[in-house]
This record gives sequence, structure tokens and C-alpha cells, in this order.
Amino acid sequence: MNERFFELKKEKQDRMINAALKVFSQYGYRRASTDEIIRDAQISKGLLFHYFESKIGLYAFLYDYATRFVTLELTQNVEPGENDFFTLYKQILNAKTDSMYRYPYVFLFLDKADEESDQDALSEIEERRDKYHRLMDALKERADITVFGTDMDYVKVWNLLDFTVDGLMLKAVRSDNFRADFLLEEATEYVDMIKNMTLK
Repeated sequence: MNERFFELKKEKQDRMINAALKVFSQYGYRRASTDEIIRDAQISKGLLFHYFESKIGLYAFLYDYATRFVTLELTQNVEPGENDFFTLYKQILNAKTDSMYRYPYVFLFLDKADEESDQDALSEIEERRDKYHRLMDALKERADITVFGTDMDYVKVWNLLDFTVDGLMLKAVRSDNFRADFLLEEATEYVDMIKNMTLK
């Protein structure tokens, strides 16, 4: 990519990033249309390719940028020594919603990238994707599972939390009036409800 992209006003950078996140999260790499991206970003195709050279260049930049941004939010929101199962999950949730204040489609994009089958796209993001997955797995592994009885599958509890939050996230982002703070409030209520159900 052309490093002069970062000399643009932040509002214009974010408009381009958000447009690309939205389109790639909806269609994946192969079916994503750069025409739709430039329409949403309100820029010319010439400008898009001036900074990113090609569709694959844009996709590679976007994945790298998204994972770096999310990693920074996780670093700022998750306490280094925290291992309480539900407190840790809430801190990760805070990091996610903080990321979505600026980039509402960032996690839909990352989820879609996990399903990516295009070999050109995969070769561009594979190393960064593995690094991001290792980070998320390391956070999960910190969680204290001794709070659960022997009859409770803690992996399924975490998956239940993820499925619930992902569903809320998808519904919220697709609404006409997305608010990350409203999403955090609603998702936290579900986390507390699941905590109360599983720790009885």
C-alpha cells in the first residue's frame, strides 16, 4: 500500500476502511465489489487504487489493520493478571465494543475472513490470521475453569457466550441506528444471565 494513505484526514481514512470492512464482511474476498466500496466510501476508484494498488492489496491491508487495531483494544481493556472466567470475558467484550465504536464491521469482517476460501486472499492473511488466533486462544486459556462443577463443560459455556454475543453483534450492526454502548449494555446482561445459570 501507499503509506501516504495515513496522511489523509482521519475521517477520510476511516470512511474508506469502514466501507471496505462492510463490503468484505458481506461478500468475502472474491465476491466483494470495489465499485461498492468506493460508492460507500464516497471516493473515486482511481483514488482507491492510488493508495492500495489492487483489490488484494486492499484486503491484505485491511486484515492487518483490523487485527492490529483489535489487538491494541484488547491490550488496553484486558487486565494482564485477570483470569476470572466471566470477568475476563467481559473485558474482552469491552475491547470488542470499543473497537466497534470506530469500526462497526470489524468483527464481522474478521469472522468472514475465517471462512475465506480464495487462495490469493488466504496467502495474504494467513500469517497474521494465525497470530490473531493465537492471541485469542491465549486469552481463553487464562480463564479459571475451577469455578465450574465437574458436570459443566466450560468450553461449551464460552461457546454459548460467543454465539450469543455474535448474534447480538450481527443484529446491532445491521440495524439503522447502531450504538456500540447499547450493544455492550445488552450483551453484558446476557453474560450475567449465563453466569447466573451456570454457576448455580
